[in-house]
Amino acid sequence: MEKRALIKKGAEAELYGGEWLGYDAIFKRRVSKGYRNPDLDSMIRSSRTSLESKLLGEAKRLGVPAPVVYFVDRQSHEIVMSRIQGVPVKNALAGMSGGSIGALFERIGEQVGRLHAGGVVHGDLTTSNMIICGGDVFFIDFGLGEYTRELEARGVDIHLMRRTLESSHHSCAKAAYDAFIKGYCRTMGSAAAEVLARAAEVRRRGRYVEGGR
Repeated sequence: MEKRALIKKGAEAELYGGEWLGYDAIFKRRVSKGYRNPDLDSMIRSSRTSLESKLLGEAKRLGVPAPVVYFVDRQSHEIVMSRIQGVPVKNALAGMSGGSIGALFERIGEQVGRLHAGGVVHGDLTTSNMIICGGDVFFIDFGLGEYTRELEARGVDIHLMRRTLESSHHSCAKAAYDAFIKGYCRTMGSAAAEVLARAAEVRRRGRYVEGGR
């Protein structure tokens, strides 16, 4: 067995770096949940592994840069995919000018619009799950994604992007979000208005809960 190095250990999955048939690869293995029935646990992990691999392929088909899936092992609940060598958007923003940030998030908005228009919701739209590589922005970690055209799911995607900017990139949040929406509307067209209205509703709900009213 080829050597692998642990990169990240999360609640849902473990990420390892290594080689796959000579290619630099990431091995993503979904972890077992001890509180679930073993058979149910295996079925859920297998289903989510299969779905994520399909979503990665669909993203690429829709013109959104994403890792290439090399192999899927449903028995061990593992996806082997290409390793994107680049800088996470989260880490890149501090050294960027306002104009560069605007251009970057306009492109990100366009990509999210392509996903939504194609019936894919990412499910975890944060700047940690976007990597700048070779002039492109690659979207990674579709572990919470789904095939859906539901307004609520799309609105939550947009809301999460806004919340991430406000919490982690406060100094450029407004400009980045405005650019993101510009790009999103360009690819979603008239369908964007309903999604943005739902995102605003999701935001209001969150404030209501946080305020304890």
